[in-house]
Amino acid sequence: MTFDSPDETTTAHDEIDAAATAGPEGTLPGADEPQASGAEVIGVRHGMFGVTGTGDTSGYGRLVRPVSLPGSTPAPYGGYFDEIVDAVRAALGAVGIRFETALEKVVVFRGELTLHVHREHLVAVAQVLRDYAALRFELCLGVSGVHYPEDAGRELHAVYPLMSITHNRRLRVEVSAPDADPHIPSLYAVYPTTDWHERETYDFFGIIFDGHPSLTRILMPDDWRGHPQRKDYPLGGIPVEYKGARIPPPDERRAYS
Repeated sequence: MTFDSPDETTTAHDEIDAAATAGPEGTLPGADEPQASGAEVIGVRHGMFGVTGTGDTSGYGRLVRPVSLPGSTPAPYGGYFDEIVDAVRAALGAVGIRFETALEKVVVFRGELTLHVHREHLVAVAQVLRDYAALRFELCLGVSGVHYPEDAGRELHAVYPLMSITHNRRLRVEVSAPDADPHIPSLYAVYPTTDWHERETYDFFGIIFDGHPSLTRILMPDDWRGHPQRKDYPLGGIPVEYKGARIPPPDERRAYS
């Protein structure tokens, strides 16, 4: 691709950036797109990997940036997102659960709709998302764990991407739990495909999925201590030897100036 002037280059880059952040049904975020009520700043990151002392050899040791989460988004949300939220509200009401009781917040961020659900209502919300005719999110694509050590009282998050094959729509469900009580209800009874995903999330993040038929480690040894993808897990590693040369784990390597 060639450009005749700097203005054309700028225009092309702007179009690429806009396409990368496209909203629901191909809409582009603009003045009419709902804006979050404000980012939730939960901490400040120093360096690339949060390493202190001599362990960070990335060259980004002086990097300082806030750690923030998107805040709640007010309605209208745009595209089919409003239809989903209205249908969830109606479906929960039909089973005697208030929308505001079950959900912590609704977030539209970078073209994705996320329902932040209180953990005690996770199974009920998943049930109506799967079974309600206007929703029909039949497929759970997995479970991803996230660890925010600075997010006091909700350090551990589990994220469920859902897809409606019937309506060709996508949705994210997110639920949090405190580090001191890392329990989240299992969705195995609603989405059996979460069986191995919940085991992996337990293995790497230590989230205990209550009601899972066999919550065991699947990657780390059974007697392994800790959960390797948590942010408070030592960067460390296992020393490796190559023909007599010993390569220390990352947090034991010297720093470079």
